[in-house]
Amino acid sequence: MALHLSARGVTGTIKGHDLFGYVGIEAVLDQMRRKTMKAGFEFNIMVVGQSGLGKSTLVNTLFKSKVSRKSCSPNYEEKISKTVKLQSVSHVIEEKGVKMKLTVIDTPGFGDQINNENCWEPIVSYVNEQYERYLKEELYVNRKPRIPDTRVHCCVYFLPATGHWLRPIDVEFMKRLGKIVSIVPIIAKADTLTMEERQEFKQRIRQDLKANGIRVYPQTEYDEDPEDRILNDKIRENIPFAVVGTDKEHQVNGNKVLGRKTKWGIIEVENVAHCEFTNLRDLLIRSHLQDLKDVTHNIHYETFRVRRLNESNLTVHGLALSCFPMENGTHGTNGTSDRSESESHL
Repeated sequence: MALHLSARGVTGTIKGHDLFGYVGIEAVLDQMRRKTMKAGFEFNIMVVGQSGLGKSTLVNTLFKSKVSRKSCSPNYEEKISKTVKLQSVSHVIEEKGVKMKLTVIDTPGFGDQINNENCWEPIVSYVNEQYERYLKEELYVNRKPRIPDTRVHCCVYFLPATGHWLRPIDVEFMKRLGKIVSIVPIIAKADTLTMEERQEFKQRIRQDLKANGIRVYPQTEYDEDPEDRILNDKIRENIPFAVVGTDKEHQVNGNKVLGRKTKWGIIEVENVAHCEFTNLRDLLIRSHLQDLKDVTHNIHYETFRVRRLNESNLTVHGLALSCFPMENGTHGTNGTSDRSESESHL
């Protein structure tokens, strides 16, 4: 047992072998698990990229269900939007007793025009509007027991497999969005590149990201300990992930696999020798989902909150009394981005 003296008293560290017997502190993990399973949790993912890069297919592949707006809209019509209109669809996905409300935010119209100047502005506005909505809910006198979280936890940015360098629109978008949301860039439809072309393209993109000071997830400064740094360094070495998406199954050696069939063979989506889809899935869901939510709340939202309070030039009490409503209510957005929503249970 180690004791540490401080101005406020004595702080001790008592480890298992110093205890007189079993206390049961570890049971708090089971308590947390039961509470989370009962309440469920939210995860909001935004997909950005020009039309035809397979955004809907990849999202469906990630969650192994038809969760994209395109898949669950019976009268969906593929047409190029003249402006960027953000649209979202929500599903409750349940697996082994764990419920997750997944919201997929799509950005039809992004990068599809001859003149794409400032096409990122509606997306920036949308992200900030969700922070503003959360901040208003926090400042109510009578707050909800659980504030609905519509903040964007991750933005997956689709890069076309050109084999060259980042385009100006890619650089401008990621420079702006990287300051307010966690961005994960991917090379879409990577099977159009040879393995050598893929590696060269990835290297050029990493050089471009560094040269332009673009912040993509996971950032080095957010590594909490050496163990995190080792794991995240491996991820950073592979970014951007070269991925292939499909919802079709094929027989390979007697087993059903997700893959794209060509006349040369089957490209297996979950085979790391064929593409890096599993790396992306593990990052977004299996290893870093909670960290993405933590970075959103503790870094991006906190930065927004501090800025808004400073802009208001008021104390928290003054802000609650003069700038925001006193009781719970419904808030609209600022109208800078069009949004449509739908929900389902899977």
